[in-house]
Amino acid sequence: MADYKKDAEQLLTDIGGKENISAVTHCATRMRFVLVDEEKADKTAIDKIPVVKGMFTQAGQFQVIIGNDVATFYNDFVKIAGIEGVSKDAVKSAAKQNQNMLQRAIGVLAEIFAPLIPAIVVGGLLLGFRNVLEGIQFSGLDGHTIVEVSQFWSGVNSFLWLICEAIFHFLPVGITWSIAKKMGTTQILGIVLGITLVSPQLLNAYSVASTAAKDIPHWDFGFFQIEMIGYQAQVIPAMLAGFLLCYLERYFRKVIPQSISMIFVPLFALVPTVLAAHVILGPIGWKIGSAISAVVYAGLTGSFSWLFGSVFGFLYAPLVITGLHHMTNAIDLQLVADYGGTNLWPMIALSNIAQGSAVLAIVFLHRGNKDEEQISIPAAISCYLGVTEPAIFGINLKYFYPFIAAMIGSALAGLLSTSFGVMANSIGVGGLPGILSIQSHYWLQFIICMAIAIVVPFVLTWFFEKKGILTKASVVDDSVANLFKN
Repeated sequence: MADYKKDAEQLLTDIGGKENISAVTHCATRMRFVLVDEEKADKTAIDKIPVVKGMFTQAGQFQVIIGNDVATFYNDFVKIAGIEGVSKDAVKSAAKQNQNMLQRAIGVLAEIFAPLIPAIVVGGLLLGFRNVLEGIQFSGLDGHTIVEVSQFWSGVNSFLWLICEAIFHFLPVGITWSIAKKMGTTQILGIVLGITLVSPQLLNAYSVASTAAKDIPHWDFGFFQIEMIGYQAQVIPAMLAGFLLCYLERYFRKVIPQSISMIFVPLFALVPTVLAAHVILGPIGWKIGSAISAVVYAGLTGSFSWLFGSVFGFLYAPLVITGLHHMTNAIDLQLVADYGGTNLWPMIALSNIAQGSAVLAIVFLHRGNKDEEQISIPAAISCYLGVTEPAIFGINLKYFYPFIAAMIGSALAGLLSTSFGVMANSIGVGGLPGILSIQSHYWLQFIICMAIAIVVPFVLTWFFEKKGILTKASVVDDSVANLFKN
């Protein structure tokens, strides 16, 4: 087992000492600090510590990239510092004091959708596979699809829909559960609330547009009626209802005596929320969600889609740095619900690929630099598999010109993607494997976009270094870093 005591001592000194640390924990690859005063951290000195592979500030946390041995390093660090490590939730809570209102809102959104991403990724991959089975007419099969000529694959296709339906049609259940979990309220009530939004008793959301007003079922209370409409795959109605449930539960826990709270808190929180969800929040949320997706879809498919795609492709990586990229999860899911797919997500995958290609150019240009290769090679691989932070913060922002090269390559790839009308079934793996989530009839177009995202950043990074363009920013100075601070 490696001994990181020397490096840990140096990090403690360079970060401003024990008294400058409000809280500390770690994740899979990073030390995560909440600092009293970030200005006291000597970033230049920290970057020179052998074990450090980069650093950045996000969501009010000063994060130092260590790598896969972060758990061992963390144990050495807390022993030397003489401080108690805390949970990730405690660090997030402490970090809020360093965040403004927008950053807190984005953080909440990220924490809601993060637990749902694995299921959504699986659903996107399965939808893509089902498209191959039922959507492509193969010349070798006399112009038929696979499900038309094979009973086995027809059965597989039908069976896989069970999983896809559970993930996407019943998405509100996951959202309301995740909100209850994040807010620290009763999770089973969140699940029950979600089920009341997608119950088979209700008219399926996908059937509302094709159903005449007189044929929509309703609850009849004599002097008023409530339409029995479901909210399958709807994001904002579920979020509004979920937050109302949590705030009502918190309120009633304060005012109802503990001896009877087990009975009356769930009753008084859940029943009014379900009623409000179907009378007020659901209809309003549906209109808001549809309006947002309509505006984004118009931008993605309208006369200026090429401009929308190039601007989004160029700016997505900076959005990752600020944390604002978490907003795209909700937009993607709303696009899937309204239009059967998302044109936004392919550009996210292309941006990730572009950042990885810029790092790959650095690997090539600086080959033989063994210390840097310990960071750059794993970062490039990670990027191509959809995780960009090691590449962005460990290499591309450090030199800066690879970051700009990747942004330009991503912009060109995004321009082509929107021009081609490339659409994904849903969110998927955000790198090279992302093609599996692309609707099958757009595979060729997406391959062309991926080629642009690989070649352009690589060539531009090589060109910038050879010509000395932007290379004076070998380490991002304060004026540039300030552009990307939270």
